[in-house]
Amino acid sequence: MEREIRTDERSGVLYPENLARYGARWFEPDAAVAAVVESLWSVRWNFNPGESITQRIIATPGVTLTIEAGDVPGPLIVTGVHRRAWERDIAGSGTVFGIRLRPAGLAVVSDLSPERIADATLPVTPDLDPRLFELLRRIAVATTPHAHADAANAVLPELLAERPVPAPHRLANAVVAALTPGGAPVDGPTLARRFGVSERTIQRALRGTLGQGPKWVGRWVRLQEVARLLSAPDPPDVAAVAVSLGYTDQAHLVNDFRTAVGLTPGAYVRSLRRLQGG
Repeated sequence: MEREIRTDERSGVLYPENLARYGARWFEPDAAVAAVVESLWSVRWNFNPGESITQRIIATPGVTLTIEAGDVPGPLIVTGVHRRAWERDIAGSGTVFGIRLRPAGLAVVSDLSPERIADATLPVTPDLDPRLFELLRRIAVATTPHAHADAANAVLPELLAERPVPAPHRLANAVVAALTPGGAPVDGPTLARRFGVSERTIQRALRGTLGQGPKWVGRWVRLQEVARLLSAPDPPDVAAVAVSLGYTDQAHLVNDFRTAVGLTPGAYVRSLRRLQGG
């Protein structure tokens, strides 16, 4: 299945009005790769000379693999978990096909640790990681985003057969899925009871796959929801957002958002209005 990425859904894109300019689309991962792939997506752009956009994203917690062409940093890229909003200047023309991995995915497709690529965007070469390079090389042979998606769905089960997902990594997947709704925070004891394990076991599972613990993951997906709500055509008051998402107070939301994005929520809303010509 293939569809466009809508401006009203939680994509993490801080300026969703730009999605139409990128021709942004989702592709459905096969059930056979669901343990390692959170989503497949593509973007395509062709800007006028001198025109550029700074794309900023509060990315879903996970590692992203991209196959790129045109005015891009490189043909094969791995982006680790970022603790701040991910940022990239886009100009000229180009295409990107992306694979957003679930927490368990990195150890299946790569020999890299989450710490090695934390807060980094790196070209994938045989020297960096032969296993990951070979995977992306095989997918990159395809010539269209749809064909890239088909190739990913075909090649990834081979790697899963070689490296089945161990129980701690399956737990990491499940914990992130439980936190992903992004509403009121779920505390450690509640998570531990839900999954029938200790809080320490959850901590180890997430740090071993993402390099971050459950508190950070919960905070990050909640910030995605903050951005989704504030980027609506008629955004709610920041105080109302804080209450609906379980922040202790408005100041807590403001501080979290400013740390992640570099703007207060109010400044972010004003920047959206300028972009929209309001």
